[in-house]
Amino acid sequence: MANVKVKKESTSNGGGMITGIIIVACILVGVFIWKVIMGDSANFEGGNPETGHPINTLGQVYKGGFIVPVLLGMFLMVVVFSIERFIVIGKAAGKTNLDAFMKNVQGSIKEGNIEAAIASCDKQQGSVANAIKSALVKYQDVKKEGFNSEEASEVIHKEIEEATSLEMPMLEKNMTIISTLVSLGTLGGLLGTVSGMIKAFGALASAGTPDQAALATGISEALINTATGISTSILAIVSYNFFTAKIDDLTYSIDEAGTTIVNTYRKFRGSLRQ
Repeated sequence: MANVKVKKESTSNGGGMITGIIIVACILVGVFIWKVIMGDSANFEGGNPETGHPINTLGQVYKGGFIVPVLLGMFLMVVVFSIERFIVIGKAAGKTNLDAFMKNVQGSIKEGNIEAAIASCDKQQGSVANAIKSALVKYQDVKKEGFNSEEASEVIHKEIEEATSLEMPMLEKNMTIISTLVSLGTLGGLLGTVSGMIKAFGALASAGTPDQAALATGISEALINTATGISTSILAIVSYNFFTAKIDDLTYSIDEAGTTIVNTYRKFRGSLRQ
């Protein structure tokens, strides 16, 4: 038990380190895209990114200011962590179609063919199959012990809860980051908007004729940051809701199988009384 705990903590620390590296890497890539690609002299009149007027979309986004690379980094984080969650949750469902697997397993359980159900779990693999297999093994144990229906129900449900609790951290890993990026994207865009409007009003407040170029630059910066921040938040919230629904489907499948196992045991106990 101690070895399992140490291994779990080691895996958690390693996963946290990788997550931190990914976050830093995304920010650095965002800075690179902003400075090198968007800030390329070919994107501006006169070849000067600081004073030249942008001649394309890349140049316009570059004019969004220092908030842009941060927002680009957050956008990349959403993309990277969404791909990672898609792969992990896909593996958690198992090798074959989850609905077909559940139909097959439930059919075997209702027929009382527990060995066939366990074999299906071994073939399917993944978090759902692992949790159901734990419940099936416990079913065989309580059947040997001759527990009554209520005791067996409690033991089997407890086994399912324990198995699910071991799988859930892996399923929900990095979901907090995606949900946080929903708010951070909006707030980052708002910060860029405020920064741009400060520059715009600064140009209006200048003595004499307002600096139209500075005014246009400030407004452009505000709008670019707003659009980038909103885009990041939209992608993050769609991703978060999508994967949350996927996780709910997996946990529902486990609970559904648990109920079937308990009902099968009650049917078995009922047949003994007859």
